[in-house]
Amino acid sequence: MTDLGRYDDWLDFLRGLPAQVPQVRVVVVSGSAVTGGYDEHSDLDVQVWCDAPAPATYDATMALVHERFDVDHVWRVGADRWPTAAQGFVHLQPDAADLSRPTRLVDLYVDALPERLTIDVRRHGTPLVLHDPDGLLVLEHDAEEPMAEQRARAVEQAAARRETGAWLVQRAIARGDLAEATWFHLRFAVEPLVMLLRVRHCPARHDFGLRYLRTDLPPGTAERVEALLPGPDLAARARAAFAWQDEVLAELGVAPVSGRSAG
Repeated sequence: MTDLGRYDDWLDFLRGLPAQVPQVRVVVVSGSAVTGGYDEHSDLDVQVWCDAPAPATYDATMALVHERFDVDHVWRVGADRWPTAAQGFVHLQPDAADLSRPTRLVDLYVDALPERLTIDVRRHGTPLVLHDPDGLLVLEHDAEEPMAEQRARAVEQAAARRETGAWLVQRAIARGDLAEATWFHLRFAVEPLVMLLRVRHCPARHDFGLRYLRTDLPPGTAERVEALLPGPDLAARARAAFAWQDEVLAELGVAPVSGRSAG
């Protein structure tokens, strides 16, 4: 069991939240607390589902948060980020980047209760359920067919884009445009490489980006990826990243588009 002791006050608050905000139907802890990698600088990821508009439920919850806790500030994520939800990062101490003491930060996500509430434990771990008296939350895998189609499109695009991406990176380096080269390197060399590695080794989390590399990929892979991050020898790192892309594409049975026409 993950030790969530420094958030005990929040866990108590969340267990009692439905009594004060009756539209709250399900409350869980998710994130690194249940997937692995949780440490003294992890935030507490909280998901709430309600049978009322999420923004109103979020506002009611945050009013109680400000009454009970010493809140330094809140970053409320823009309303256009989620179509039915509201999200805020509640900072319970100043200067979250000061890691000389344990972090106290809560990622609060409130969403409207769907017709059927499911969580795929392969992608999100087994949540710590704080409130679900009606058994609304179902743990099951997401439908495989749409996920497989999404992976196939991502791999196809990586293969088709490989040569164009390599050209963009090397051209920016040759022109001395370091900022542009760095951006292109991350976008076209490193990020697609990590996606391909995820398709190869943890397909259910193929779209998780550069996070959780040490827990999701084979030992030593994260360090090998990190060695390709922007540095003084960016041209060589880019060539190595694209060469590794070629290796993984070959393992996946896909050839990069090079020297042949493509639509």
